[in-house]
Amino acid sequence: MEKIFDTLIDSFLDNKVGITDDFLGVALAANLKLNLNSFYTNALLVTAGTGNNSGLVHNTLVRSDKIYWLDRAHNDVHENAFFDLMDAFIEYLNRTCYAGITACEFHYTLYEKGSFYKRHIDQFKNDEARKYSMIMYLNEGWEPMDGGELCIHHAESIQNISPSSGKSVFFKSNELEHEVLMTHKPRLSITGWLK
Repeated sequence: MEKIFDTLIDSFLDNKVGITDDFLGVALAANLKLNLNSFYTNALLVTAGTGNNSGLVHNTLVRSDKIYWLDRAHNDVHENAFFDLMDAFIEYLNRTCYAGITACEFHYTLYEKGSFYKRHIDQFKNDEARKYSMIMYLNEGWEPMDGGELCIHHAESIQNISPSSGKSVFFKSNELEHEVLMTHKPRLSITGWLK
């Protein structure tokens, strides 16, 4: 795994956006996708909002995805395997980069056809705990015509990243504005933050 961790970290150091394939591995990605589809089928996903606590706002003109939080308390073998992987990555990141990460939070994310998330930054105005954002995509056979790219706004350029299965993305939560362009078919991921 350290080779994959290095690829993610090295590409982050090169371009402020780390990208690697197969971070989750084929089997774990497939099982998390099954979980996500099951939660969606059983209407357990909730409409995502912006802000936190008393400042939470639901505005589908800004953000129209649906989410379900991962939690070790669910005692789901695949979620626990995911958190074991994240613990290993956090330990490696702290050991090699002195990042000081002590926690993480992740949710399943599903964008239905026609959904999007307007340009934003991944940090609350009243809470700076989120240090790094991570997204791991679960979309097999994704084509350019399917839309749903992650669009990252660098100072001098725009970087569009296809949400194809196996791809993982990593960047500083308080530095890069980004958006999810409208998707033309369901778009699935695990999305979260290192704190």
